[in-house]
Amino acid sequence: MEDNFLSSVRSVVFKDSNSLEGVCTKIEGYDFNAGVDYSQLLKSMVSTGFQASNLGDAIQVVNQMLDWRLSDESPAEDCSEEERDEKYRKSVKCKVFLGFTSNLISSGVRDTVRYLTEHHMVDVVVTTAGGIEEDLIKCLAPTYKGDFYLSGTHLRSKGLNRIGNLLVPNDNYCKFEDWIIPIFDQMLKEQTSENVLWTPSKVIARLGKEINNESSYLYWAYKNNIPVFCPGLTDGSLGDMLYFHSFRNPGLIIDIVQDIRAMNGEAIHANPRKTGMIILGGGMPKHHICNANMMRNGADYAVFINTAQEFDGSDSGARPDEAVSWGKIRGSAMTVKVHCDATIAFPLLVAETFAAKISKPL
Repeated sequence: MEDNFLSSVRSVVFKDSNSLEGVCTKIEGYDFNAGVDYSQLLKSMVSTGFQASNLGDAIQVVNQMLDWRLSDESPAEDCSEEERDEKYRKSVKCKVFLGFTSNLISSGVRDTVRYLTEHHMVDVVVTTAGGIEEDLIKCLAPTYKGDFYLSGTHLRSKGLNRIGNLLVPNDNYCKFEDWIIPIFDQMLKEQTSENVLWTPSKVIARLGKEINNESSYLYWAYKNNIPVFCPGLTDGSLGDMLYFHSFRNPGLIIDIVQDIRAMNGEAIHANPRKTGMIILGGGMPKHHICNANMMRNGADYAVFINTAQEFDGSDSGARPDEAVSWGKIRGSAMTVKVHCDATIAFPLLVAETFAAKISKPL
């Protein structure tokens, strides 16, 4: 009786397992006995577990995104003669959409984004108003490291603005006003005398041209003809400047309808290229890129890096699979979400993807 009881208990506790050998990656970390090799350390992330593995997966997805060529696919029956040409097919790459929130440009990730636009490694950029103005302001005056726990009342009395643990002197925005208002005056003059139709992306390109500073990602986006979209252009200091300018010299018009046509067109007319999305943070940049790719029945690659959760139903926290249900990402797409502060994850990802390929053609 007792033997039967123990046998029954043992069968429950020591239940037979299906073999995972050759099916799943074996968990093991980096061996520092081999010395300090940062590239190998990053490669080991995929087998480390938890969010390290998600970062490792993201590195693999981005490398697949960058390595893809049209020549990897069989020609469609109804494709053009040009699309049948092997040389042409080897030249056609994945179209990369990069999105990020303003805080990342306030941080040192701005320099990572600048590197990508300087070397024309991305094709379309989407950000918030802060992601535009903070880049320009940093060309005029620096942002400083502070602390998350500094008193807001004390900082206000000193004319210091806090972004997390970063500090931006209010004087920076005064310098920004002095710089940008004459540009708005000139833009209004061109609108009146030359019938220029300004859109947010055209305004952003003009500001990138005018700043003429190689530390600016907008300068390089302008130089390399990379469109930068910002449907919420008025939601920040830029909006403040447009507000004040509308009283001082009224009449400047910025047409958002032309930009939604242009943004959606970037996705719709990407064919025969595949499209890939790399989105840092959530909010408007994330949705704007995903929504544009819905117009082509979804992106082929997607990497999300953010700390938002999905339990509240926010688009910011949604995993890629939710976007699949909307047709914003294809069911066959390579996707991953990295639950991590992008200031940590993104420079590491770029080191093992874009930067690792800089010495050879992408």
